[in-house]
Parts: sequence; structure tokens; C-alpha cells
Amino acid sequence: MRVAIGADHAGYALKQEVIPFLESLGHVVTDLGTHSTEPVDYPDYAEAVGLAVLENRADRGVLICGSGVGASVAANKLPGIRAGLAHDCYSAHQGVEHDDMNVIVFGARVIGVELAKDLLGDYLKAEFTHAERHVRRLAKVKALEVKYGQQARS
Repeated sequence: MRVAIGADHAGYALKQEVIPFLESLGHVVTDLGTHSTEPVDYPDYAEAVGLAVLENRADRGVLICGSGVGASVAANKLPGIRAGLAHDCYSAHQGVEHDDMNVIVFGARVIGVELAKDLLGDYLKAEFTHAERHVRRLAKVKALEVKYGQQARS
């Protein structure tokens, strides 16, 4: 599978740990930065990973920031991106199976390397079920994107 990965400065170290793990599983990884612990802005990496998925340069995305919250919020502003914050194995696979999640988000200050690896394994093995109820709900999510045009709220 083609995986795009990006992180801000808080997620840099975890990103560097999980890239070799992903490659050892046979995935083709595109590292979209950041490339150091110098402070950067997480929305830039959320956009880069989201666009890689939307433009079919990656099958799935991985985002890492300090808590995971900011990157989740930013990534979900891109219509077609379904980013989910996951710090447990159930959410990592269920988000794909039920919600067709295409970007997983981690908080590097919340989870450790080994848990991140477990979560990635579950996330990347999971497939959308196409069960009628999940298809119906996903259609409603997509309709919200169209209806509200991803309008910013202040």
C-alpha cells in the first residue's frame, strides 16, 4: 500500500520511528515532512498528506502532531478526507471498516512507538465493509461536505 506520512515538529520523532516499520511491512512510504524538530505548523502537513490521498498519490495517510487533535481538525477541512484520531486499536480499524477513514492521526505526546505500530498495523489491514448502514452513513457525511462546502466557522 502507498502511505503518505506527515508530522509537525512534535510528531517528528514518532514519524521517524514508524517509517521503517511501515517499510518493513512492504508499504511504500512517502515522507511529506517535517524533517526536523524545528517548530512548524501542523495544518501544512495535514494539507500535504490530505492532498496526497485525494490526488491518488497515496492510498492512505498518517498524520502526527503533539495531541493529534489539531492535525485531525485541519485534515478534515479537505473535502474527501476522513481523518480520525486513534489512540486504541479498535478505533484504528473500526474507523476504516465503518467510516472509510483514509487518514489516521496520532498524538505523539499521547502514545508511544509500540502502540503506534500496533495501530498502524490494524489501520492498514482494515477495509471498508460496504455494509448498507455504513454506505448510507458515509453518503450522509459526503452530503454534509457538499451542503456546507467546508465553510469555516469562527
